[in-house]
Amino acid sequence: SENGTRCILSSSSEFPEGFFTPQERKDGGIVIYFIIILYMFLAVSIVCDDYFLPSLEIISECLGLSQDVAGATFMAAGSSAPELVTAFLGAFVTKGDIGVSTILGSAIYNLLGISAACGLFSSVVSRLSCWPLFRDCLAYTISAAAVLAMISDSRIYWYESASLLLIYGCYILVLCFDIKINQYLMKKFSPCCTCFTKAMEESTEQQPLVGWRDESGPLIRQQSRTDSGIFQDELDYSQLSTSLHGLDEISEDHPNVFTMPEADMKRILWVLSLPIITLLYLTIPDCRRQFWRNWFMVTFLISAAWISAITYVLVWMVTIAGETLGIPESVMGLTLLAAGTSVPDTVASVLVARKGNGDMAMSNIVGSNVFDMLCLGIPWFIKTAFINTSGPIEVNSSGLTYTAISLICSVGFIFLAVHLNGWKIDKKLGTICLVLYLVFTVLSILYELGIIGNNPTRVCGN
Repeated sequence: SENGTRCILSSSSEFPEGFFTPQERKDGGIVIYFIIILYMFLAVSIVCDDYFLPSLEIISECLGLSQDVAGATFMAAGSSAPELVTAFLGAFVTKGDIGVSTILGSAIYNLLGISAACGLFSSVVSRLSCWPLFRDCLAYTISAAAVLAMISDSRIYWYESASLLLIYGCYILVLCFDIKINQYLMKKFSPCCTCFTKAMEESTEQQPLVGWRDESGPLIRQQSRTDSGIFQDELDYSQLSTSLHGLDEISEDHPNVFTMPEADMKRILWVLSLPIITLLYLTIPDCRRQFWRNWFMVTFLISAAWISAITYVLVWMVTIAGETLGIPESVMGLTLLAAGTSVPDTVASVLVARKGNGDMAMSNIVGSNVFDMLCLGIPWFIKTAFINTSGPIEVNSSGLTYTAISLICSVGFIFLAVHLNGWKIDKKLGTICLVLYLVFTVLSILYELGIIGNNPTRVCGN
């Protein structure tokens, strides 16, 4: 630091050098980067829609998970794979604060930005349940407070990182008994809380329709609050939603990915995306097809790995493009990079919200943030407990007070906005979340630039 000004590393220092020199990028090479960025957006949407979400559907059915539990666990873990890779890079490769800054810096976008996208880009109004959102918001508040408390002294000890793993373990334990806890809270608070009363009425109305009380069906399905069928509107493999034992009775196969769409616009996109479609077809088993149906866990893991790789390239291109256009580092970290690392969460949440599965979308939004905190705990614990046991990990803790206030306020605002909007995801909620996100982002940028507060920064070497 010089004269109280904090020196931060350039974001591009965390990535390989680009294809062109700075001058070549300014002379027109930047167009290539934007083409790659758009293509990466298309690629991650194809992975999520064709492989990641179908595998999640089968996992949810086999384990008897409800929408919100599936969204908070498997969906959150898979779509947050880029953050886990980033945290490991920050702890073992770059030895910097990239993991902390990426995860904490994108938390506001994850909560408000993705909620805005779900509301604005979904043509279906999705109903939400009280308990899943309250459960996930509470878990995220506790985990965020724990992270901020342990890095307030700029040092991470092994027992502090272990506490993060313990918190996430407790969260998973709550999810294991989620149905019983939900039923208890419904009975306990339904007289004084109208949203619980509505949830009980909807549960009573829906139960006979889906046949959950069928004695011949699996016992575990009787515990599910709502059907976790993401695709039950149109696709053939939606028959998975009918019964668990019907998995081997489905005779019709899903259409081949090489089938050309009929609509003109979709046909153009299909031709442009044919290289990535072919590459994914050769590397990921399509669990929507009868032959690969039992390979759904392999599909889930490989698609999560592809999501991480595509997101890495996306963030790399966005970083260099922002640097070429002269966008300040602080603005990049809070906007483009935050959105870039959260592309899988955004795409997955919008896709399921458009199917009317609001609980799964919101649980993925908040649950992925809870998983992000675990992403910090795992590499920290491995490094402090097994690799470098002589001392703690040093992190840069400046600006944490504002970050803590922003995180807690954003959780409170999203919960309050959903409550005032009648516990549904629609364009009204999307607009409210978008306005809140813009307000938080502007305040964060002003703080990072030193215009408000006392946190002046500059890029090292400038």
